[in-house]
Amino acid sequence: MKKVLLALTAVAAMTGSAVAADLGARPYAKAPAPVAAAYNWTGFYIFGGAGGGLWAADSNVVSTGVVGPFGAFGAAGTALTRDQRLGGSGWFGTVGIGYDWQFGGRWVAGIFGDGQFGDIRGSLSDPFFFIEGREKLRTSYAAGVRLGYLVAPNVLSYVNGGYSGSEWSGSSLSTMAPGGGATFATTDSFQRNGWFIGGGVENNLDIFGITAPGWFMKTEYRSAFYDRATLPETLGPGAAPFVGPTGTAVTFKPWVQTISTSLVYRFNWGGAPIQAKY
Repeated sequence: MKKVLLALTAVAAMTGSAVAADLGARPYAKAPAPVAAAYNWTGFYIFGGAGGGLWAADSNVVSTGVVGPFGAFGAAGTALTRDQRLGGSGWFGTVGIGYDWQFGGRWVAGIFGDGQFGDIRGSLSDPFFFIEGREKLRTSYAAGVRLGYLVAPNVLSYVNGGYSGSEWSGSSLSTMAPGGGATFATTDSFQRNGWFIGGGVENNLDIFGITAPGWFMKTEYRSAFYDRATLPETLGPGAAPFVGPTGTAVTFKPWVQTISTSLVYRFNWGGAPIQAKY
């Protein structure tokens, strides 16, 4: 009996080894590479911030064709001085709203509107009468489009452009002599239309280690070009006893450059992520 048991054990061992040999080693299965999750940039956003700006303007003095207290200076539009370059600088605040669409994986296109409110001021001068005053850009507003590329899932680099409008103050012009004097002439406030081009970078605040779903920061440069304005001059107290139009006008063709930084809130951020490779 003992010999029979030993024989059965040996047979079982041999059978197990054969089965194991037939099965062979299990193949190694490599884990799939992780796919980065990117939030969808499609949706509405609002923003607000501040920045600094410069304006430069080509300007000269022309005749209005009106006969003033000092006589006539030729037909309307006759140049009385050559062009000069004026300038100003200052600060402003900005607010706006927009809507973006993400497409093609890493591209973002959108529309937006915004306004800038502040004090970017400089000089307005009339070398024909040797008088000078202050000119201020009060507000500007824009409506445009932008196109951007996601250099990372939460970092957008973009360019933009579109329509821009602006509102400027009136000026009180007095003698250029040291110490100044009473207002010799004035110009009215005015509006100018034009266009702008710019660009910037927008990123989620998480890249700074801040947990703030939906909150972004953008920094943007913008260059705006406006139509030339012709500003008729009216005599002021410093010209007494003369009153009325001078028969001259100062022209003003401004170019405005601004840099701003804004906080942005995206209403859709933090929803279900889409899968995209970056």
